[in-house]
Amino acid sequence: MKAWREVSVPHPDVLEGTFQQSEFAADITAVRDGKATREYQDAAAFFQRTFITEGMRLLLTQVAQRLNGKGGEPVIQLQTAFGGGKTHTMLAVYHLAARNCALKDLSGVPALLDQAGLMDVPKARTAVLDGTAHSPGQPWAHGDTKVRTLWGELAWQLGGDEGFALVREADATGTSPGKEALRKLLERFAPCVILVDELVAYIRQFPDGQSLSGGTYDSNLSFVQALTEAAKLVPTAIVLASLPESEVEAGSSRGVAALKALEKTFGRVQALWKPVATEEAFEIVRRRLFEPIRDTATRDAVCREFVNAYAAEGTKLPSETHEARYFERLVQAYPIHPEVFDRLYEDWTTLEGFQRTRGVLKLMARVIFRLWKDQNQDLMILPGSLPLYDSGSRNELVYYLPPGWDAVLERDIDGERAETTELDQREPRFGAVQAACRVARSLFLGSAPSSSTTKKASRGMDRARVLLGCVQPGKPSAAFSDALNRLSDRLHYLNSSGDKSQDSTRFWFDTRANLRREMEDRKGRFDDRREVRTKIEAVLKKLAPGGSLFDGVHIFTPHGDVPDDGALRLVVLPPEKTYSKQDSKAVFEEVLELVRSNGSKPRYRGNRLVFVAADEGSLSRLKECARTALAWVSIVDDIKTGRLNIDRLQEDQAKKELETAEGVLPRAARECFKWLLCPLITSPTDRQASVETFPLNAGGTYAAELERVCQENELIISIWSPVHLRNKLRELYWKDGTEAVRASTVWEDMQKYLYLPRLRQRGVLEQAIQKGTASQDFFGTAYGKAGDAYEGFKLGDSNVQFDDTLLLIEPTAAAAYAATRVKQAEPAPTNDSPSQPSPSNTDGANAGTGEQPKPPQRPTSVAPPARATAFFGSIDVSASTAKMKLVSVAEEIIALLAADPNATVKVTVEILAEFPNGASDQTKRAVTENAGTLGFKSKSWE
Repeated sequence: MKAWREVSVPHPDVLEGTFQQSEFAADITAVRDGKATREYQDAAAFFQRTFITEGMRLLLTQVAQRLNGKGGEPVIQLQTAFGGGKTHTMLAVYHLAARNCALKDLSGVPALLDQAGLMDVPKARTAVLDGTAHSPGQPWAHGDTKVRTLWGELAWQLGGDEGFALVREADATGTSPGKEALRKLLERFAPCVILVDELVAYIRQFPDGQSLSGGTYDSNLSFVQALTEAAKLVPTAIVLASLPESEVEAGSSRGVAALKALEKTFGRVQALWKPVATEEAFEIVRRRLFEPIRDTATRDAVCREFVNAYAAEGTKLPSETHEARYFERLVQAYPIHPEVFDRLYEDWTTLEGFQRTRGVLKLMARVIFRLWKDQNQDLMILPGSLPLYDSGSRNELVYYLPPGWDAVLERDIDGERAETTELDQREPRFGAVQAACRVARSLFLGSAPSSSTTKKASRGMDRARVLLGCVQPGKPSAAFSDALNRLSDRLHYLNSSGDKSQDSTRFWFDTRANLRREMEDRKGRFDDRREVRTKIEAVLKKLAPGGSLFDGVHIFTPHGDVPDDGALRLVVLPPEKTYSKQDSKAVFEEVLELVRSNGSKPRYRGNRLVFVAADEGSLSRLKECARTALAWVSIVDDIKTGRLNIDRLQEDQAKKELETAEGVLPRAARECFKWLLCPLITSPTDRQASVETFPLNAGGTYAAELERVCQENELIISIWSPVHLRNKLRELYWKDGTEAVRASTVWEDMQKYLYLPRLRQRGVLEQAIQKGTASQDFFGTAYGKAGDAYEGFKLGDSNVQFDDTLLLIEPTAAAAYAATRVKQAEPAPTNDSPSQPSPSNTDGANAGTGEQPKPPQRPTSVAPPARATAFFGSIDVSASTAKMKLVSVAEEIIALLAADPNATVKVTVEILAEFPNGASDQTKRAVTENAGTLGFKSKSWE
């Protein structure tokens, strides 16, 4: 398909860049005086470039009817917005009435007359009363005739000296000539057309109560009223007056008063003026900027391809693009896309000073010049085609916007240093279609005017509207949609009403940095070792509460604060100690240090710790997510306290962003802290501990995944078979002549030594013992041993109590001991009675001798040895190691004694310190005070 530049060629002045806004500003006085450019001065050239809109058609029909004496309104008021085409319409009336060529040379006029049923339009005298052409206090001359007033100017233009003579006295005195005098004037020089422009600008100059050469304020209003009344009385005279639509255009309070007074005067007449419709603007701009299109077949083919492309996109584009009439709109607007006109006429014309026709013409002339010069190859000129990198095109738009937009355009939208340009250059997929730049241009054209409006709820464009400004045949919406998502995360001044993934979300540019930019700025305030670390710690506390496996979870806790007791504990290492397969030395050393140390003292139960470490590659993302969440928290807090003043829409956005950021953090934390580290010693003979690593998957909850990995890899054992217990006892305890070991010793050792299994809790060992005692295959039990005798010995009896005195006896030794006990329990045989007589024989013998039979002897039981009733112990402790030694004594001796409920334990500590050279007063005072505080019974000095 051909690009627009190959089908529609701009006018030479547009191609050369020689246009000026004044050339687009029709000046009716210049035309009357013969000083306008050819396209305005020459009637045929004027109508060649003029598209007769519906409003202009009705007006020209009225004028033609009036000049033919066949009806028509005598007075017509034109009142519409600044730049709405009033003066251009008055020029059309002027050329129709004062033409210097045949009617057939006026493009569009013959068809208009045919439709109105008229054969011809007589030439008429024309008078142009331009309020900006003369001063009310300074007379002006036409040859030898000095004119002072508007009615004098009207009379002179219609009839020269003859006409002026009819109002000469009224002109000299500055008083209105009245309806009758004006009727005579109009009748004398009919058919005639009076065109009144910028009347408010003239009348507002008269001061209250003062008379100028041009009359007074009231006399001029009286003249206007008399003129309208006189025009009604002359069938072939017509008055056409333009008034500004808004009070802003009227100027000062004096101008507003003049406007209201004139509106009342003209208000009796039905105004026939209709503003230029958007579709009509298509043809107006096309005729004024482009040569007639000769290759209409190619134009239609291009427009058809656009329609087909829109149909393929489906609901991704606005619904009107799927209507049949959208093809007609494309054809009418070609080579400019209808969306450009929609945005300019619906959005930009709401800005003060932006003219509906002149403003659009000036802008598009500059845009077309730049695109033509840059060899633009787009199929049509879309919103995404606007060369906002060009200072001329940019200034045409920025001029009407509030201050601050230059920085927005340079940084976020278009230009060598813009974020969009950098993204297009870095991403080939975007760069191939200039996706980022086109999306930003489309957004700017559709959203920038809303920065000046107070209707915040309707600000911005939805995704479909943005894409419409970018999509072309062969360039589908996917790349542009992805670019929009990327830009919403990156740009400083791009705002959105909600989740960017939702089609209903609206996007807009503003001169204030968006909340995301504010968030990005605040992210740098937070320190990694303080706020960021604390935030990650809080997330991990919610993420890994321990579940049913761990008795305690310690997150970023120094080893001195991790208790050294029998509880199973999960230790989450600080972010500084990360794990990677390439570099694991530092984190392994940290694990072994925690196993060895408990603050300044050694750790005794290092086998009760399991560790989790962060992944080195994922840590930076987690920190970034934490900073993002912290930044949004601070923004929301500042909004609540009033320190950050934003609108309600942005407040809702901040809350949604905070919710999103808080939702991302747990996932990022889980992806980062995904390495389970377990210290171990493979064999009791190994002197160096090592660390095993196990990855944590993303499925399920974090606590459940920790439990799964620990149990599947037998890092933590919740159910233990007595077979394994027996094997471990044979391997480590039942050897070198030792056939019994305390169960409590085994449990203590399991907490200490990394080569022993790590049981979930003491109850796991109890259950293994309970199951094992039910059989004679695993071990026997006893509660003590005196000499060679076991106290409370049992074998194959599960009725045992796990306490600190319980012994586990090697099964072979236990079986031998049980056999010995049975043998000892049997009665010893006598020499006199080698065998037990039968009852009958005994009875017979007794009966013969007369003696009573003796009862059989019961086997005598072995009396258990007497139990020890007291323990005495003393130990000499070096003063340099007293702290560690006394702790060991308390844990290994005193705790065991105190655990027996029948024991009464008394501990006495004796301290003897000798000072050959005498103790200092400072030492004596400190020791005495501390001893008193600690409750010493005696604390004497000698």
